[in-house]
Amino acid sequence: MNIHLETDRLIIRDLTEQDVDGMFVLDSDPEVHTYLGNKPITQKAAALKYIRDVNLQYKQRGIGRWAVEMKETGEFIGWCGMRLYTDYTFNNHTNFHDIGYRIQRKFWGKGFATEASKACLEYAWNVLKLDKIYGITEKGNEASHKVLLKIGLNYLEDFHYEPEKMMLRWYSISKPE
Repeated sequence: MNIHLETDRLIIRDLTEQDVDGMFVLDSDPEVHTYLGNKPITQKAAALKYIRDVNLQYKQRGIGRWAVEMKETGEFIGWCGMRLYTDYTFNNHTNFHDIGYRIQRKFWGKGFATEASKACLEYAWNVLKLDKIYGITEKGNEASHKVLLKIGLNYLEDFHYEPEKMMLRWYSISKPE
């Protein structure tokens, strides 16, 4: 995709296979996966598969999650960005853009998810020319609930996601006029 966004503290760029170690740290942490179905990965091969899947999304859909790194150090801290869901149905919706983020635990509580997500929304409105974006969190994930509200999404309702047997929250935001 060749994405490059900057915020005060962060660089947002394409995920690459060089991110495998950071991705493994992120997705092998059971606390990170508390509200993601409690399925942390146990092998770097799973992190590499995720990165390759995202790179395929770049090619097939023109969009996918992006790496987030510290501007000052270049350290990988997680991912953020848009995903075009064409392969899953959530709350009776398919073919929609979702904003998401996942940050390594040692970086929690510092506003990085909010900062990165605001930059991603600006990109969605100004470059992708999207009109509507959705968000999804697991019910009970108050930290992610607060991030989505801070960046302007509106909480709409809770719904049951049958494939994972979990209660999720549904949010949306329309392009500002």
